[in-house]
Amino acid sequence: MTPSQRLQELNIELPPAAKPVGSYIAGIRTGRLVLVSGQLPMADGKLLATGKVGADVTLDGAVGAARQCGLNALAVAAETAGGIDRIARIVRLAVYVNSASGFTDQPKVANGASDLMVEVFGEAGRHVRAAVGANELPLDAAVEVELMAEVASDA
Repeated sequence: MTPSQRLQELNIELPPAAKPVGSYIAGIRTGRLVLVSGQLPMADGKLLATGKVGADVTLDGAVGAARQCGLNALAVAAETAGGIDRIARIVRLAVYVNSASGFTDQPKVANGASDLMVEVFGEAGRHVRAAVGANELPLDAAVEVELMAEVASDA
């Protein structure tokens, strides 16, 4: 089953790829790799979760925010690769969590994005990952996700 078929089966629609708001690009392809700049938990132009995870944002809320970040990252990756079905595998995620003092469940938050990749790509969605606690994130977002993907050899 292709990633686009899985998305349809899961009733997930990729959002429009986010446009950069600074001096960077949202995604770039180099060789067979697509790298996606950090994506925030934006949906319909609104930030879904702000503040410190473990204080202002619950663990479940942060997991959902990470999933939205992952969905936004997939949208940029798909646009950069020439379509979601051109992505052969997810290589790496970096998940940054705006963490309250003493919060140590960053890996659980990161699972929100990681699980999405496996849902969409199956075994090819399994990836290496960093789950990092941060003191602050842009716009006071609760989570930010970067993605690296491999493009199919015939793409």
